[in-house]
Amino acid sequence: MKISILLFLYLLITPVQAEEHENGFVSKSPDEKLLAWNMNKSEWTSIELFWEDFAKSNEAKYWGLSNKYPNYDDVNNFDTILIQLKEGTCLMQFFHSRWRRANDVQRWHDAFNEHSGCPYVFY
Repeated sequence: MKISILLFLYLLITPVQAEEHENGFVSKSPDEKLLAWNMNKSEWTSIELFWEDFAKSNEAKYWGLSNKYPNYDDVNNFDTILIQLKEGTCLMQFFHSRWRRANDVQRWHDAFNEHSGCPYVFY
């Protein structure tokens, strides 16, 4: 009986841990919007806010939102830009001498490459 009471009290006072996700894990909200897990903030955000937070917290330069890439000679490895296309936006990251989708460098959830303008950046 004492063991049962002790076990009950232990379970009662032990905090329940939330399910941990990897940074950039994508899930759908109840209203079917895509949400990304931002591990730095321990919260779910829109993909756009996830991109912005990553770009601003990244140690390399963030070139902001633009429909034109910066001059090639001015960029460095890991610089980011939120490229604006008619289909939407996509976070790009300069890596190994060329611009790539940030997800292709960072390897977040595959849903990032299908979001907004990302499927169209190489056309």
